[in-house]
Amino acid sequence: MERVPRDVRQLPKAHLHLHFTGSMRPTTLLELADKYGVRLPDALTGAEPPKLRATDERGWFRFQRLYDAARSCLREPEDIQRLVREAALEDLADGSGWLEIQVDPTSYAPRLGGLIPALEVILDAVETASRDTGLGMRLLVAANRMKHPLDARTLARLAVRYADRGIVGFGLSNDERRGMARDFDRAFAIARDGGLLAAPHGGELTGPASVRDCLDDLDAARIGHGVRAAEDPRLLRRLAERGVTCEVCPASNVALGVYEKPEDVPLRTLFEAGVPMALGADDPLLFGSRLAAQYEIARQYHDFDDTELAELARQSVRGSAAPQDVKAKLLSGVDDWLADPA
Repeated sequence: MERVPRDVRQLPKAHLHLHFTGSMRPTTLLELADKYGVRLPDALTGAEPPKLRATDERGWFRFQRLYDAARSCLREPEDIQRLVREAALEDLADGSGWLEIQVDPTSYAPRLGGLIPALEVILDAVETASRDTGLGMRLLVAANRMKHPLDARTLARLAVRYADRGIVGFGLSNDERRGMARDFDRAFAIARDGGLLAAPHGGELTGPASVRDCLDDLDAARIGHGVRAAEDPRLLRRLAERGVTCEVCPASNVALGVYEKPEDVPLRTLFEAGVPMALGADDPLLFGSRLAAQYEIARQYHDFDDTELAELARQSVRGSAAPQDVKAKLLSGVDDWLADPA
């Protein structure tokens, strides 16, 4: 008799790659757009996720335009509270016990009274949602590589200043084909010296060189995406030896055209090379799938069995900034999930 696979939604895990606006429920976006009289692009109002491809400049611009349209519907502190609470509830339903949500507060500052008030509103929302839902939740502040490196330094100082309020890491997002990683080295030095984890994006839209730059110039402890490292065996060995966790987002990789099909995402290559991974949903609003679906991709398209899925979950927990007691509880839960017969 064939054994039924265990439910990946019941597998305890950590979620380390989720963008702020991109975490929004589509229904919430429609309600907020109606509330503020925002006319959304047709691609954001349909029943299916938008058709995207960001491997060229035009495609990336369209992706950003949709993201900006969605972000324009977040105007009041209660909108921020709602988004974060719903993101927490979605994560809990998918088995997440720890969420590090990523945000560039400068994008929300114009409507929330400035940079510091915007960050405080976001931190309050994270603290409230964590308390109310029971999900361990922290913030990762990300600079925009399309902006001046001095802006990133300002953000890094601010992130360090608010580290005791729940900021655990510093990132670098947007089109990695723009702006050299080394231009942001001072910002990352400020963040690391302040005790924050360095987690820049790299190895998504460009090749292995961008992952190397994140390691060499920014001393990254984690890499947002990092999948293109699979093209360089020496780089894979380096990531494995240093224990650098790659935040791999399979559905996103396919949606943006980094890979043609789910089976093309190099999950096996990274896994068998010993590179730690934390599967992530990236932007569910635009890509149409959340955290548990990424584990289903590993199972369905890459033949990960339950033992291997459990190891992926462990890697996500180990790569997180969660306190040791939270990690221990989640890792114990992974063992229980595996021990329970399907």
